[in-house]
Amino acid sequence: MTILLLERDAGALDRLSKLVAALRPKAELLAFTDSPTALAAARKKEIDAAFLSTAMPELSGLDLGRYLKDMYPQVNLIFLSDGADHAMNAFALHASGYVLRPAEEGALRMELDDLRHPAPQEFDKRVFAQTFGNFELFVDGQPVAFKYTRTKEIVALLVNNRGAQTTNGEIIAALWEDDGDPEKKASYLSNLRQDLQNTMTKLKLNGVIVKQRGSMGIAADRIECDLYDWLAKKKASRYQYLGDYMNQYSWAETLHAELDEINWAMEDGD
Repeated sequence: MTILLLERDAGALDRLSKLVAALRPKAELLAFTDSPTALAAARKKEIDAAFLSTAMPELSGLDLGRYLKDMYPQVNLIFLSDGADHAMNAFALHASGYVLRPAEEGALRMELDDLRHPAPQEFDKRVFAQTFGNFELFVDGQPVAFKYTRTKEIVALLVNNRGAQTTNGEIIAALWEDDGDPEKKASYLSNLRQDLQNTMTKLKLNGVIVKQRGSMGIAADRIECDLYDWLAKKKASRYQYLGDYMNQYSWAETLHAELDEINWAMEDGD
């Protein structure tokens, strides 16, 4: 987990760094007293969370937060301010938190324990499937690199089907629709299945993919997934559905529409 810290003077930054380091000893901290330097560092290193002082010269913490959000849509923005003047602007950025300065340990702990988009390293299970926004599969906090991009898409499809066994024919129909020679696609699928098996074995994740003759499914109880948690807990979920779901894949539109309907019903019930 990488956390960016921005405070307007060295003393306040040192205090903030020590508090956050004590709360998240395994996190990588990037600490700065000026926004341009912080922004330059963020362009080189993906940021999971950022504690940003709103009152900064040159580039305010809110403006830096906008840049970070553009680069990393799932970043957790936590603003530090002397008062509530900037709270509405922070809310407009879908901030994860808002803390009054000087930040106390209890307030920082509360924000880190309840991140809007928990970093993969924070999960109890080794595997995290991110479906809100673009699909990504993480193992031990790192994105999984498959030999073929289509292998990753198969995993996405299995996650989308929420544990149900998905036949080879259904996989082929989703990945290629009506494009190409059926025999060639079946042969290609065999290579993809082998790539998936090899990758899971290398990562010591046997059992996460449940295989049957001519079909596969995801072991839903073996993974952490934003979709599953949100469907089960709705407003109590640690994740927020913001209208984006597996943006890379056209076959995801069916469930995407269902999620929109669920979300609208929740909002109407407020």
